[in-house]
Amino acid sequence: MDAKKIDTVSKQVRRTYPEMDGCTPSVKRQANPSDGSETFMLTYRGRASLPGGKSLSRIVRVVTDGTGRILRISSSK
Repeated sequence: MDAKKIDTVSKQVRRTYPEMDGCTPSVKRQANPSDGSETFMLTYRGRASLPGGKSLSRIVRVVTDGTGRILRISSSK
């Protein structure tokens, strides 16, 4: 996956999860053995500040196809 596609996906992730601003994703290639297609998993790790001086760690995983189209987004706290 090239840098331009990663940038496009990152902009979409930042719209939904603003705390991911400035995070660079780790990219893993995934092969789909059933149809031979290739997908990529981008993992973002960030921290959101909460009231009272606390913070929340958040992980956002994005699965995209080879063209950079988002197939699935999930987040965990």
